[in-house]
Parts: sequence; C-alpha cells; structure tokens
Amino acid sequence: MSRTGLDDYLSREAIKDCLYRYARGIDRADEAALLSSYWPDAYDSHGATAGPVSEFYERVRGAWARDPRNVHHVTNILITFRDADSAEVESYFLALQRGAGPDGVVRQVMMSGRYCDLFERRGGEWRVARRTVVYDWVDPQPVPQGSEAERFGPRQPVGAAWPDDPVYRIGKD
Repeated sequence: MSRTGLDDYLSREAIKDCLYRYARGIDRADEAALLSSYWPDAYDSHGATAGPVSEFYERVRGAWARDPRNVHHVTNILITFRDADSAEVESYFLALQRGAGPDGVVRQVMMSGRYCDLFERRGGEWRVARRTVVYDWVDPQPVPQGSEAERFGPRQPVGAAWPDDPVYRIGKD
C-alpha cells in the first residue's frame, strides 16, 4: 500500500493522539489510556526497566500506588514513515515528577529527553511497538516543605488520578 497525503495526515494525527494518551495515562494513573498507547507485545526501554512492556506496566502500577504527582509534556514530534504501516517517531518530553520511591522517600525531579519509538499500524490503529527513552536532562530538585509548597496560594482543583481528575468530568457537571 502506498502512502497518500490524506493517509499521511491521518496517520500523523493518530500517532500524536497516541503520544498524548500515553502522557495522560502516566500522569492521571489512567491505566486504560496507558495500555492503549502500546501494543501488548511491545518492548519498552524506560531507564529502570528494559523488556516487555508488561514489566514497565508493573513498575508504573507500583508508583501509582504511592500517589505520585506527574506532569508530562510531549513536543517536537518528528515522524518518518518506513512504509504504510510503520513509522519511526522521535518526540521530546519534559516531565515533572514528585513522589515517594519504593523506599518511602519523597523525591522531586525535572527530566527532559526523547521517546525514540517504532510505531506500527495494526488493524488501522497506530501504537508503540518499541520504545527507547533517552534522558537528555535529569535535574533532582528539593521537595517544597510547609508554606513553600503553597507559595502560589491555594489552587483548585488539583490534578488527580483517574477517575477523579476534572478531565474525566468535562461536559458532565
């Protein structure tokens, strides 16, 4: 199957949507969104884990159980189609993370890097088949304490995990 301009456009939008679902899944502890961004047989090399994506999911579930604060921004998405059903995708990310590690110590870090992905289209749907996360910048930061944690004053609502985050109530209130 050869690529057309419309197929290119629709594929690019589907790939971007998948990247954004991944960010929502990680940040909102939305397991359905996270699972929908990878193929079940995907390989993920994500710093602390490298192997079947199921190993990454287990590590993420453990982190979610410790109620972290995460914000991921995905930008600079470059897509090169290999053929009609596969694409090489480089996406830059900025991640702000705060939470307790497995040892119970709360840490805060700002990270920036790139997702180097092989996307595959199966049954008309684009998802990650293979991911390598490249860490270009890792900046551990002090965790705000006391009044410093509220230096911008009380802000509501605060982001939350699925299903309590306001994004899941859009148009339902």
